[in-house]
Amino acid sequence: MRPVFTVTIQSTGRHFPVCPGETVLEAAQRAGIALPYSCRAGVCGSCKATLIAGHCDYPRNPPVALSGTSPAQHAILLCQAVPRSDLTIEAREVTSVEDIVKRQLDVVVARKWMLAPDVIGLHLKPASADARLNWLPGQYLDVLLDDGRRRPFSIANHPEGEGIIELHVRHVAGGGFTSWVSDTLKVGDVLRIEGPLGTFVPREDAERPMIFMAGGTGFAPVKAIVEHFIALGTRRPMHVYWGARNAADLYMREQAEHWTALAHDLRFHAVISDAEQALASGIRPGLVHEAVLEDHPQLSRYDVYMSGPPAMIDAGRKLFIDAGLPEERLYYDSFDYAPDVLAQILGNRAGIVGL
Repeated sequence: MRPVFTVTIQSTGRHFPVCPGETVLEAAQRAGIALPYSCRAGVCGSCKATLIAGHCDYPRNPPVALSGTSPAQHAILLCQAVPRSDLTIEAREVTSVEDIVKRQLDVVVARKWMLAPDVIGLHLKPASADARLNWLPGQYLDVLLDDGRRRPFSIANHPEGEGIIELHVRHVAGGGFTSWVSDTLKVGDVLRIEGPLGTFVPREDAERPMIFMAGGTGFAPVKAIVEHFIALGTRRPMHVYWGARNAADLYMREQAEHWTALAHDLRFHAVISDAEQALASGIRPGLVHEAVLEDHPQLSRYDVYMSGPPAMIDAGRKLFIDAGLPEERLYYDSFDYAPDVLAQILGNRAGIVGL
């Protein structure tokens, strides 16, 4: 299709064409320009940008992440916004991911083990020696299902010599794919994947202290990024907060605690929301974003990375900015449902189904 409009990024002057019906994010990716994104469904707000000039609309999904945003801010969601004229936008570019080629390949299950009662660890290795995935810590991949659907999972390790990919898969009761992973998938089976995806990656162009906040299996990409900074030998102070419902959900707590011996200045904080279990285990009680703010009521001098369920991301995003954190130094990955799974949840009202 012939391009009909042009999008220009005001701060850099870079521009790219948009074909009919294409979102700004899709057009940017086709042009090799990396703009921030995560859920690709208009829910998480990772791709929020400012519209300087032009018009767009949202024919696919409503811009849920803009709820409560003042129209005066001229905010748009790049993953859903379809231009209706030439656009000028102000958006963060993530140039570190632009040279990494997205690809599809087959991987073999090399290891499968229980991380927690409802979390399975997987090690995947390339099915052939000449077909490997390159990625940055914090990115994710899609598992491609036979019926054309996709299931996204964050990569829980930073790239290493053997090309092993680590995933943390939470088994949710009633979830078709995660039930299959739990009950049927075995070592030696082959999966088809596509990646790397996402822009939740390390920012290495500053010396500011960093705060990492994870909820549940949102620990996976945080683990990859923290271990990357440790491997770099960073001198930047790091605070890592991991929140869960109970102690068993902190399935790699010992490994996270061990980071404090490996890094120059790293502190690990475990938080659980079940008050009785917190009292019994001696773990800090409460919600993880509240723990961050109790310890750091003023966030203006930090870079903050957070990953986990949408409710945690939404609460953290609003409260951290209120605490003085510049929005451009808040990086996050929202673990939302795929659109078809979300439709099933809303349709049957039978509880949460698996990713």
